[in-house]
Amino acid sequence: MTILNAIIERADNNYSAYLEGLDGVVSVGDTLEEIKKNLSKALDVYIEASEEMGCKVPAFLKGEYEIRFSMDVKSLLEYYEGIFTKAGLERLTGINQKQLWHYAKGISRPRRSQAEKIEKALHRLGAELSSISL
Repeated sequence: MTILNAIIERADNNYSAYLEGLDGVVSVGDTLEEIKKNLSKALDVYIEASEEMGCKVPAFLKGEYEIRFSMDVKSLLEYYEGIFTKAGLERLTGINQKQLWHYAKGISRPRRSQAEKIEKALHRLGAELSSISL
């Protein structure tokens, strides 16, 4: 199975997504769910239009594929700003609030190790929450 990497970024008034290595397939939306749905539709339209026009469809789109979505730290922090406080994120990640604020505002970009620290902390939280029954 081929893995397609979709990049989600903050745009002026919403979020946008594109597929790495495949020009012309883009999506916009206000929510991550909307972006994912729209990107899948855009990919279907791309394949269908390519076939109808006799254009070559990339080999990696002919078999099974999965779309994986990635966000940069700034977009992630901005998208979830009403859910995660900087104090809460500091407790989860060990990164101080001032530094997180700089990442969220785009004043500085995190080093790869810092981005991985945030990602791992959020995955741990997700695993913990998914193990709880009410």
